[in-house]
Amino acid sequence: MRLEGFIKEYYPEWYGIQEYPADKTAAFCKVAEEWGVLGNFAPTPIVVDGVPFDCTEKLFQVMKFTDEESRKIIYAQKGQPIKMKAKHQEKAGIVREDWGRIFIDAMKFCLMRKYTQSETFRKELERSKGLFIVEQQANPRRPAGAYSAKLSEDGTIWAGPNIMGRLLMELRDNGKLEYNLPADAMSFSDLL
Repeated sequence: MRLEGFIKEYYPEWYGIQEYPADKTAAFCKVAEEWGVLGNFAPTPIVVDGVPFDCTEKLFQVMKFTDEESRKIIYAQKGQPIKMKAKHQEKAGIVREDWGRIFIDAMKFCLMRKYTQSETFRKELERSKGLFIVEQQANPRRPAGAYSAKLSEDGTIWAGPNIMGRLLMELRDNGKLEYNLPADAMSFSDLL
């Protein structure tokens, strides 16, 4: 099943297209640009279960797998290769069986760790108050993915599922995200 199908089945409250006025939006895509610290690749080191992670993207991608070899391969990567190695492992059919039922909770878990451990991240969230937060579709020629939104041709509206942006706004406005994960999804001692 595609990611959108899992969202519709297991996270219906996050399913569908959202729209945001571009002039009232904090949009992020690249780490070096304004609002970049809101993204998962931002260098906001965190420690989970005694294991250091240089960014939340690495933590999220490691969570997709239960086998130690895949987890260690992904953990050893930096930057974009983190995602590429995870995709390679997914294509090999190694992804955890329950991933479609837990991946948004995994996103919440990662964001909570970043929120509690990165003052820079918390300050940027605070600075975004009064704005909508949007994760920009990285490739302008493609439609918005499940996590992102795309700017309209006239530059006035961001539209897409924008799950990451919506989670960030919820975290900013409530100071927490509730999640429900199996214990093995939050254990990383095998990486030490």
